[in-house]
Amino acid sequence: MPSRESYEVRKAEKSLVHKAKQEPNQQDILVAALGMRIPGPQKPPATIWQPLKLFAYSQLTSLVRKATLKDNSLPPKYEKAHNFKVHTFRGPHWCEYCANFMWGLTNQGVKCADCGLNVHKQCSTMVPNSCVPDLKHVKKVYSCELTTLVKAHDTKRPMVVDMCIREIESRGLKSEGLYRISGFSDSVEDVKTAFDRDGEKTDISASAYEDINIITGALKLYLRDLPVPVISYEAYPRFIQAAKLEDAEKRLEAFREALELLPAAHSETLRYLLAHLKRVTLNEKENLMNSENLGIVFGPTLMRAPNLDAMTALNDIRYQRQVVEFLIKNEDILF
Repeated sequence: MPSRESYEVRKAEKSLVHKAKQEPNQQDILVAALGMRIPGPQKPPATIWQPLKLFAYSQLTSLVRKATLKDNSLPPKYEKAHNFKVHTFRGPHWCEYCANFMWGLTNQGVKCADCGLNVHKQCSTMVPNSCVPDLKHVKKVYSCELTTLVKAHDTKRPMVVDMCIREIESRGLKSEGLYRISGFSDSVEDVKTAFDRDGEKTDISASAYEDINIITGALKLYLRDLPVPVISYEAYPRFIQAAKLEDAEKRLEAFREALELLPAAHSETLRYLLAHLKRVTLNEKENLMNSENLGIVFGPTLMRAPNLDAMTALNDIRYQRQVVEFLIKNEDILF
């Protein structure tokens, strides 16, 4: 059954195309959509006009689809597995999956640390990935699993990522050495503590932290503290393999396939962050930060080698940089 999102996209496309077709001055609308102008008062010959119309309509619908999908205001329905821990229950307890009694005096079953679901240990393997974290169980923002945090707050991305990027873009895009220069560590820790304590009410404005490097430091610390990196451990080998490919076309396709392996919340967070980093590079003349420099900073921040020996992990560092550099340069193509 079509999703509401796809229905809205098709509706917007049809509306835009229908309006363009019905508009008396079609030529002006369509050539404007293409960013060009055909001189003279008369409509161009049919041999030129008909292909021009078809191309323009395709461009318009493409723009509508891209705009709608890039920033849909509704939080996506991220799937999340339960975070079960062995638990000793006080008093009588029944399994919330099979409805049978939990026998014993200690360690009678397991409890989800994120939503509070109580089940038998043997039942935990059969429970669907339907965890809806409760804020009363999610005590902190930093070091909290990414999908858990966004589901608990019913957002598309972690609030730390959204709030820090908004603040950085409002007053720091032209700051020299952005993301390369570290903020005062005690102040970065203050921001971390504030987010853990106050959440979305945290004040990271210039009046609270004048140095923008404190905000960039807080964002990088959040990303480093994630128990599972933004580029997850499962997807890590595919990204490294993609970075090693020489053929440009195969390399791009390999990155597309690697991105599909990311959990939905990780993919959305990465997309938003890369769009921001691309805007940082557009101000390179002032901030002196190009995609290569940002790759050096964010390579080990966004991805970590899963259980590799020290030598292999060391060799992977240059490929981590190349992965992030490639993703920034091709952000508009890959997402």
